[in-house]
Amino acid sequence: MQVIETLAEGLKRELKVVIPAKDMEARMNERLAETKDKVRINGFRPGKVPVAHLKKMYGKSIMAELVNELVREKPTEILSGRGEKSATQPEVAMTEDEAEAEKILNAEADFEFTLAYEVIPAITLKDTSGIKVTREVVEIDESEVTEQILKIAESARTYETKKGKAANGDRVTIDYLGKVDGEAFDGGKDEDAELVLGSNRFIPGFEEQLVGLKAGDEKVITVTFPAEYPAANLAGKEATFDISVKDVASAAEVEINDELATKLGLESADKLKEIVRGQIESQYGSMTRQKVKRQILDQLDELYQFDTPQRLVDAEFENIWRQINTDLSQAGKTFADEDTTEEDARVEYRKLAERRVRLGLVLSEIGEKAGVQVTDEEMQRSLYEQLRQFPGQEKEIIDYFQKTPGAAASLRAPIFEEKVVDHLLAEVSVTDKTVTKEELMADDEEETSSDAKKAAPKKKAAKAEAAEGEEAAPKKKAAPKKKAADDSAE
Repeated sequence: MQVIETLAEGLKRELKVVIPAKDMEARMNERLAETKDKVRINGFRPGKVPVAHLKKMYGKSIMAELVNELVREKPTEILSGRGEKSATQPEVAMTEDEAEAEKILNAEADFEFTLAYEVIPAITLKDTSGIKVTREVVEIDESEVTEQILKIAESARTYETKKGKAANGDRVTIDYLGKVDGEAFDGGKDEDAELVLGSNRFIPGFEEQLVGLKAGDEKVITVTFPAEYPAANLAGKEATFDISVKDVASAAEVEINDELATKLGLESADKLKEIVRGQIESQYGSMTRQKVKRQILDQLDELYQFDTPQRLVDAEFENIWRQINTDLSQAGKTFADEDTTEEDARVEYRKLAERRVRLGLVLSEIGEKAGVQVTDEEMQRSLYEQLRQFPGQEKEIIDYFQKTPGAAASLRAPIFEEKVVDHLLAEVSVTDKTVTKEELMADDEEETSSDAKKAAPKKKAAKAEAAEGEEAAPKKKAAPKKKAADDSAE
């Protein structure tokens, strides 16, 4: 086999691979010899079929198998021999001329194919001891734990029917029928609907008009659906709702005690406080880690500057760009609404894609040199998290990860990256700084994190992230509600 380098430009490589016809014929003859004892052909005793006859009958099909095997196996062998790693699967090209292909299958011509790929650049690791990061830490006081428990307790709050008019904080039970231009609309009707006044679950102006009503009252109220309301047929429209009040109930006081803990499925108030404190610590800890990680990545970005494989950058950019357009479409916005243009956004996110690829290669090299490993147990936990998010689709998800090339790598990559960050945290200088929760949660102006999960135009990044949890389509009874996200938080 002869390997000839025909292109070496930057990270791009192109190789011409030539396997002489005599070598191909020798491989074919070996395969025919192996086949000889297995085939059964009328007129010949087992194992006595002449090789020439076998070649006539099976030569081309065996040669075709050999060609496929060589194309599948040789690229890895060739790159390993050259001490190179391909950024993506090498592109293989063979002759498309039928006459030439026929000669190859008949072992009358050399088998030639080309490999086109980009190499992963050699990365010389640099000293990271000079990296300095500030770890922001929030001290959680008892009042915050109490506040969070009271919010959770809303789900367990009891209400008692009262006489008199409804006030903010009261729960009203109502029947309603919504109409636009005098015609009822889908999803605009409900019976025995319970609504806590002041919860802002329904569209603006709806709840306020129920304040002062009492059981037995009927009223027609007029509201206007928000312009950005998910249901296009209702967005911006004025509507009336026929309201019938069936019950008014006042909220009982919530006390943090063992009784409340029992209602929430816990054994004691102390256990409830312990769990809530742990949840708050986990939430702040996650924010702290992301900020620390960003600082590390920013400084690694300054330390390492090299050409990146464009195919990896192209793939990363396409992922980002697809998400941007999905976010804008769901929000009903354009690039102009985000104070930018499509052209400028492309340039901006192309840079982000290059940064992500470069830092990914750096983290991979650091992790490899440090011996960072992802265990089977960690992979199983990650797969379990995927299954937990999609109940009822467990079999399909497992099949996907078992049968889809590269799917398992998508589970491994984030685990590996976090473990490399842990490794770096043991090497860099870390200074703890006590901050308020407002300071910790303050939005960064610049989108520089390599692991940002959503890519929205920078100037509106915070706004876009805040809208991520909202659903575009209304639920069955969502017509008078402000947004579906509110409903999901009940």
